[in-house]
Amino acid sequence: MPRLNENYLNLKESYLFSEIAHRTAAYAKKNPEKGARIIRLGIGDVTRPLGKVVLEALHEGVDAMGKAETFHGYGPEQGYAETRNAISAYYKKNGIEVDPGDIFISDGAKSDTGNITDLFGHDNVILIPDPVYPVYVDSNIMCGNQVTYIAGTTENNFLPMPDPSQHADIIYICSPNNPTGACYTKAQLKEWVDYAIANQAVILFDSAYEAFVSEPDLPRSIYAVEGAKKCAIEFCSLSKTAGFTGTRCGYTVVPKELVFQASNGQEMSLNAMWNRRQSTKFNGVSYIVQKGAEAVFSEEGIRECQENIGYYKKNAKVIADTLTRLNIRFFGGISSPYIWFECPNGMESWECFDYLLENIQVVGTPGAGFGESGKNYFRLTSFGTYENTSEAMKRFEELFAGKN
Repeated sequence: MPRLNENYLNLKESYLFSEIAHRTAAYAKKNPEKGARIIRLGIGDVTRPLGKVVLEALHEGVDAMGKAETFHGYGPEQGYAETRNAISAYYKKNGIEVDPGDIFISDGAKSDTGNITDLFGHDNVILIPDPVYPVYVDSNIMCGNQVTYIAGTTENNFLPMPDPSQHADIIYICSPNNPTGACYTKAQLKEWVDYAIANQAVILFDSAYEAFVSEPDLPRSIYAVEGAKKCAIEFCSLSKTAGFTGTRCGYTVVPKELVFQASNGQEMSLNAMWNRRQSTKFNGVSYIVQKGAEAVFSEEGIRECQENIGYYKKNAKVIADTLTRLNIRFFGGISSPYIWFECPNGMESWECFDYLLENIQVVGTPGAGFGESGKNYFRLTSFGTYENTSEAMKRFEELFAGKN
């Protein structure tokens, strides 16, 4: 009989979004007429199609695979040079120098934020904000790591800051944040970078929503902060930037400056370790998908992506305006696709989920699924269609007008 990884016993019974899907499906089956009216503003899946220039590049990739002289077999696990160079050039447009050799192409930020635990031992002090994207916590529980939480609250605008008296070895930061939509300023991130350097810690910085940032004092990369390459790994995804939720492509930046000392005194490079890990456990992203990803970072590709992001921001404004009229406190929705609001009438988040589903057939995400600090909050996404978002908010306003 094999000895199993019993750390899985410490996980919650089901993944947050699986539970949402289960409850929604059960309601629709029991109430078929109302089920047909369900509007989903829960999971962060996009609805706008891929841009024209990306589609053209994908077709070029497909055509290349049909000719012997242009066929591609196994590619480099790190990603094709053309894709890595395109991403490096994108950083440069935003005033940041990133070596293409520090960029690793993957099938998405979710995979990489989960797999990055392979680089670290299991006796580190791991600091994770609460509320937080569940993958950060669950991937650490799976390998037996102990997690220390730092609370995001209304008092700190869901942007917790470092405590100099508290030591950490690994720090998770997501900005713009999932689920709260809150964004750290450059000055706030500088505090985190200084703290990490002082503690010889590594920041795992999730910038999956960087393309939504429009305010000038909000950095789109942690590498906009001096010293960050000495302490930070950055994860990014084309899922929300370019609508690649079904196409699957992301990238992780592991600077060569990230060098630490092993217990025997030998120097270890996180860049070299991640390269070794990917070469061993990952076969790389397909040539076809990387052709599309490369096109994302062209002038036309960026313009098309920003058009779609503008569409989602319009949805966010519809949600924000409705909550404002109802005098419901909320966060996010400006430089983020997420709106995080306080559950009306003192409800807890799963109670709010059931209330919205049963009364107006609108599905969102209960804040409790993101941690203890989220139990009285609720997340809506702006990734639906404009028509569905408007209809959902019309129902929302009719339900809560005069009740909050």
